[in-house]
Amino acid sequence: MAIQSRRSFLGRTGLAVAPAVVGGSWALPAAADTGTVRGQLDKYLDQLAAEDRFSGTVLLIHGDRTVLSRSIGFADRKNGVRNRADTRYCLASVTKMFTATAIAQLAQRGALDLGDTIGKYLSGFKAEVANKVTVHNLLTHTSGLGDYMQLAGYFEESSTWTTPRQMMDGTLRYIRTESLAFAPGTASKYSNSGFHVLGCIVEKVSGESYYDYIRKHVFRPAGMTSADFTLLSQWRTDRRFAHPYPTDESGKRYDALDTDMFGVIGSPAGNAFATASDLVRFVKALNDGTLLSTTWRDVFVTPKFAMGTLPAKSGLPQVINFVGYGADSAIINGALITGHLGGAPGVSTSAEWYPSRGWTAVHLSNYDPTPGANVNQELRQVLTG
Repeated sequence: MAIQSRRSFLGRTGLAVAPAVVGGSWALPAAADTGTVRGQLDKYLDQLAAEDRFSGTVLLIHGDRTVLSRSIGFADRKNGVRNRADTRYCLASVTKMFTATAIAQLAQRGALDLGDTIGKYLSGFKAEVANKVTVHNLLTHTSGLGDYMQLAGYFEESSTWTTPRQMMDGTLRYIRTESLAFAPGTASKYSNSGFHVLGCIVEKVSGESYYDYIRKHVFRPAGMTSADFTLLSQWRTDRRFAHPYPTDESGKRYDALDTDMFGVIGSPAGNAFATASDLVRFVKALNDGTLLSTTWRDVFVTPKFAMGTLPAKSGLPQVINFVGYGADSAIINGALITGHLGGAPGVSTSAEWYPSRGWTAVHLSNYDPTPGANVNQELRQVLTG
């Protein structure tokens, strides 16, 4: 079968930007509304399941109460392992929220300043990068850096790496070769390279490896007991992990873990692992003062600038997008949505919260979304309708 390369897939889909929480109380809708929401989403998911167009877990929380928890399809089709509520999924770019939280923690401690340039912490960059690109630029995708996954030779070499250290250092080596696409702060371009650099800054400032820092200062205090950066070898063999199933050019699904699409371990830009419950705990810990003070939480989750408006069409509502620090925002039907989306071959994820309506919505899938089978889009429509 014709299997697309990692570079061609990511060039076609990108890693989705999405949505952060503003302080204040959450107004909870009437209890009857939650029943209506559950019914609408159950019907939608039943249809996708019957047509084999969704595989994964959806978890919807209203306040502190679970409204919907559904797991559909197979984590490992070859061995007949079904997805469950405790299945661990590759998160793709949802991981960026953990990296941004780490930067916020260090800023809160006074260990770094958001206006600092890359050159204050890391060497080896071109002068235009080292002396001009700030932490703020990296967080808001306004640095001018691009996507290391698109750099010539990166996939070929990264597929030979066998340790987390090689992933961190080797990826940074490629990013150091990049030239800026625009002067920092003058435009916006989604940048996986920028978030990898942020992870390297976390290492430099904290004195810990990026992976250990996130485990110790984000996952552990948030109670994310199943979250981790997992080696590819474990992902392939551990029944607790969902295998990604993209489609080839003929529309046939295949196991992406049988290819070279994924590296030895995830990075600060993407591909940590977690259960849906882990992500609900992260949202709670981010907003209740566990991970950040309320002041620094608000600094990091509020919108920084408007990204643009998607007009209403084909039954879909208008979407007004905003860029934040790691977590972005959208306004749909007058409701603010905050969080992040993720996408990779056979991976579609989202972790979002609705400050004025009391919802936390997580969807983790080991299929690609397709027209009419975009669960995040359906969640947004139902929860803001």
